[in-house]
Order: sequence, then C-alpha cells, then structure tokens
Amino acid sequence: MKNSRRDFLKLSGSTFAAGTLGFNVVAASETKHIFNADTLKIGIIGCGGRGTGAAAQACLADNNVYLTAMADVYEDRLDIAYKAISEEAPEKVKVNDDQKFIGFDAYKKLLQTDVDVIILAAPPNFRPLHLEAVVAAGKHCFFEKPVAVDAPGIRRVIETAKIAKEKKLGFMSGFCWRYDFPKRETYKRILDGDMGEVLSLYNTYNTGASWWRETKPSWGKFKKELRNWVYYSWLSGDHIVEQAVHSLDMMSWAKGDIMPVKASGNGGRQSRIEPEYGNIFDHFSITYEYADGSRGFHQCRQQKETDGAYSIEMLGTKGRADIKVWNHHEIKGAKPWRWENLHTKKDKNNMYQTEHDELFASIRKGDPINDGIRSANSTMLAIWGRMVAYTGKDITWNDALNSSELLTPPDDAYNWDLDWKSKEIAKPGFTKFI
Repeated sequence: MKNSRRDFLKLSGSTFAAGTLGFNVVAASETKHIFNADTLKIGIIGCGGRGTGAAAQACLADNNVYLTAMADVYEDRLDIAYKAISEEAPEKVKVNDDQKFIGFDAYKKLLQTDVDVIILAAPPNFRPLHLEAVVAAGKHCFFEKPVAVDAPGIRRVIETAKIAKEKKLGFMSGFCWRYDFPKRETYKRILDGDMGEVLSLYNTYNTGASWWRETKPSWGKFKKELRNWVYYSWLSGDHIVEQAVHSLDMMSWAKGDIMPVKASGNGGRQSRIEPEYGNIFDHFSITYEYADGSRGFHQCRQQKETDGAYSIEMLGTKGRADIKVWNHHEIKGAKPWRWENLHTKKDKNNMYQTEHDELFASIRKGDPINDGIRSANSTMLAIWGRMVAYTGKDITWNDALNSSELLTPPDDAYNWDLDWKSKEIAKPGFTKFI
C-alpha cells in the first residue's frame, strides 16, 4: 500500500512554522486518544482503493498526523478501507465508530467534525461538489484526479481553487507524476531548452481491460452504475478523462502548461460493446494544436488482450526526449542526458508519498501548495478530447471550456432512487457539441 495511491493534508486554523514541532501524543486509555495543539487530523471522503492508499500515505507523511474520520456511501467499502489503513499505519488510525459516516450526506457530517485535512477520492462526478464544500469549511485537501467530468464542473473547480488560495488552504491534486524525481529532472531540462523548442509531443496510455464488479439483481439502476462507475461518462468522464489524463498532464507539462488552441480527432467503441460496459468508448486518438504551431498527439485504449503503451515522445529543434513512464528518461541531441545513466533504482522516490510529504511541509511552512487551476486545465484537456471524439468535430479551447453540456445531476439529487439517464453512446457526426 505504501507504493500505491496518493495522500494529502491540512493544518488546523493558524499557520505553523516550518521545522520543529512537539510530537508528544499520548494515549490516555485503550479507547481514548489525546492530541496536542499541533496535531493534524485527517478525514477521508471516498474509501475506495485510491482513497485508502492516499489516507495511509497521508498518515505517514508527518509524525503528528492521524486519521480521525471516514465517509463513504457504502459501509462495506469504509470497513475495508479502515482495516487496510489500520494494518498499514496502525498507530495513526484513531477513528471512533461515531466518526464513520455512511450515505450521500456523509461528506457533510465529516466536514462538521474537527478534521484539518480532507482526502477526496469519491468518483470524479462528485469532485466539484466536494471541493466546494471542503473549501467552504476551511479545510486543506488532497483530491484525486480528474477534478470534474464536464466543462461546467471545471469552471466550478477553477473558482474554488481561487477561493482556496485566498483562504491560504492546501489544495493539491493527484497528478502524481509531477512528484516523480526522474520526471522532474527530465522536464526541467526540457523546459530549460536542452532539446530546443518543442515541436511535437506523442503520448500514450494504452492498457488492457479495466476492472468490473458484480452487481445484484435487487439493486436499482443507480446503485449498479455507481458500483461500476468507470463505465459511465457522467460518473467518470470516460477513460480518457479518468485514466489517460495522466499522459495529457505530462504533455502539458512539457509545454509549460500553456493550453492548445484547437483539437481534432476520433474514438470509438469496438471491443467493449456489451451493455454492462455503460456508454464509454474504448479508444481515442486526439491531436492538439498549439498557437506556436506545435502539435500534441494523444492515443489511449482500454481493450482486452492488447499490448500496453505508456510513454511520452517529444521532438524539438535541437533534439528529442523519450520517456517510458516507468523506467526510461532520456534526452538525445545537442545536450544528451539520461536519468538512468546517473542514478540507480535507490534514487527513485515513491511519488505518491512525496506528494503528501510536500503538501504537509507546505502547510507547516504556512505556504500551502495550490495546483487547482493547473489540475483543472489538465483535466479539461481530456474532457476536450472526449468532446472531439464523441462529436467528430474540430473544437477550440475557448468553445470547449465554455461548453454548457452538463453530464451530472443537481448536487442535491443524489439518493439510491436516483434515475439519472446516461447519455446515449456517442456517434461521431450525429452527437452534437453543446
């Protein structure tokens, strides 16, 4: 679990100085725990695999951090997460039974407790709503990517990020490769011009089939969809948004996070066509055009028994960069360099843990990390790509960002009787851009 998912944190009320703090936490009895003034209390909203890993790493990021509250719509998911985190960081879990909240209003109840830092890891459709509630409550947060499933949600997150900045709240996304040491060294050289002006970027996220969970005949439509949320665009945004967004974020990183001006491309559903796989596509191929004439080419696929590819290849005026995401980082040309030639495996960090380490340190310092707008833009790249593939139309950045298409129901509509109709499976040329 240490090497799995991300983490995050927040401080209670006042600013703490960086450096030394008193970590004298004592147990008054087997059932009651006494915290000191510098303790950071963590609450997790969304207890799936990502949230579980993030909570464990958050607990390990700072000596005086404890998990004190948990929330999920499913009791079984919460119980599994509680057991897993307790095994990973047994001394850091101090969650009483009355601090375990179940249901669609569970996040509200958790935010009324004295937690300092929130981990948001519910399905992506809930992210704008949960982020707004967390910031309104004055809590720091670590939130998983993607940050929304549609353009209206992106606009909400951008405004929430601005408010978090004004309140001096930690506001960190789960774009984990930004915290990977080999990537940082490679991208620093790219942005410093070691391969010249970047002319083209080819990035992939090709995988086999995704997970699928069994459902029960007695469950209603919404409960069945929520158990397999990755297969419904209104819950996940489609796999280009939920998964392949990592590759698009790394493409954006190489361009200094300047957004393209136009996108075109295609996608479809040819391998995963059964009804249980909802309404999403199983492959995308998108071209992004930048104002300087450069191009970004993205390809992603989720198809059973196919070969995988997870890489970024860039061509510049003075060389090229080749990144195999897990194990190869190289620049060729005028200033050749390779991370693996200078470092051993022991030099590579656990990027998921580094995320939380740096977030907590920034909060202790009084200058909390806020990458909200950047993470919203990277997510929008993926949503934009989906729009292009679904409609078969060329779409500009401004039109995509200002789209009025809302995939999700009203914030107050969530209950087990919700009968929200997913969009029909897209047909390029027939599906309209809204």
